[in-house]
Amino acid sequence: MKTIRFPHPLVLLVGFILLACLLSYVLPAGVFERRPDAATGRDVVVAGSYHRVPASPVSLWQALVDIPKGLFDAGSVIFLVFLAGGAFTVVDHTGALRHGVDWLLARFRGREAIVIPIISVLFATMGALENMQEEIIPLIPVLLVLMRRIGYPAITAAAVSLGSAAVGAAFSPLNPFQVGVAQKLAQLPLLSGGGFRFMFLALAVAFWIAGTVRYAVRHRVAPEVDEDATAATRAGRHGLVLALLLVTFAFFAYGVLQLGWDFEQMAALFFALGVVAGLVGGLGLTGTAESFITGCRDMAFSAILIGFARAIFVVLEQGQIVDTIVNTLSAPLAGLPVMLSALGMMGLHTALHLPVPSVSGQAVLTMPLLVPLSDLIGLSRQVTVLAYQYGAGLCELITPTNGALMAIVSVCGVRFDEWWKFVLPLYLGLVLLGIVAIMIGIAVGL
Repeated sequence: MKTIRFPHPLVLLVGFILLACLLSYVLPAGVFERRPDAATGRDVVVAGSYHRVPASPVSLWQALVDIPKGLFDAGSVIFLVFLAGGAFTVVDHTGALRHGVDWLLARFRGREAIVIPIISVLFATMGALENMQEEIIPLIPVLLVLMRRIGYPAITAAAVSLGSAAVGAAFSPLNPFQVGVAQKLAQLPLLSGGGFRFMFLALAVAFWIAGTVRYAVRHRVAPEVDEDATAATRAGRHGLVLALLLVTFAFFAYGVLQLGWDFEQMAALFFALGVVAGLVGGLGLTGTAESFITGCRDMAFSAILIGFARAIFVVLEQGQIVDTIVNTLSAPLAGLPVMLSALGMMGLHTALHLPVPSVSGQAVLTMPLLVPLSDLIGLSRQVTVLAYQYGAGLCELITPTNGALMAIVSVCGVRFDEWWKFVLPLYLGLVLLGIVAIMIGIAVGL
């Protein structure tokens, strides 16, 4: 059977932008009324308030203008990618990164496959804790060096990082940007149903790791060799740069989890890493600057993809058809039996995640509509939240409107159809696991 071959990522995203433009002429414009919600600090929709508004079709010219608007909206993420990409290129050019990877592999010789579970659990934990996505992009060059030195395909770097984080986030019992927002909107206690969710989180992460290890082992090639990487003459400097790298990672995690850092603070930290690492690693001011510019140049395409993905939602919002799509897809659920309605909600969230690529934004948009519906048909609110988590969260693995996914796959040098060929069987397996969780949740009265 011939594999589906996606067009170039930029062509794909421009196609979605044009499709959004076309839909603004085809679909009726409509909006929900919104009210401020004290629990989440956001404006949420008012159930039953959908109404038509005058059409506001987006012209072709305006759709083109929305591309730089999308780049501007995603500016903080884009500049994080540029500055962090430059910094890690500086670190790489010092030779310290390869030196550290060789040191690590020497201690795992013959047991290289254990590297995948260790890294996957780390990223799954970060996904479960804080919905880590865009923050992963700067770390991909490090993972690529590691995977190539082992002999694993480049796609493995995306699988152990973004893939694991997305699975951890989707099945998380405490992710504040997914289950946290959804439970607040459903007026459920935070962390309620935590034991149930954690059980399925462990199963999902184990399933993902098993699939990733199987793929990596089956496609393993001769490892890359860099004879200069362990040169004793530079071992001291390499050690200092690696120590600096570890301190940066620790401070990065602390800033994100404890200080509530946004992308600007992350970008500043990585820029500082690049400057200090270049000087400590012996590149000098000019060498550091040249390496930094090289890194920015290599990251340019991935950064642009994030902005183009954001532009799709900008067009849909300008056409005032996002709420129309939500209302149209959610209306048929009211007439279904409880079990089918719950599974229909999961399918609804999967379909909505293409035009609404923000998981927290999707919760704010849909939960105020689905919670009253679930009360009406006798479906547990907790199961309603599960349907949202599994439908929207797992879609992060496959949707081309996910800018972080497109950027990471691009940095890995992997075509999107290659990623789909790898991820689709695992995605379907995880969806099945989510369906089982929903069915059990209904059966036990979660």
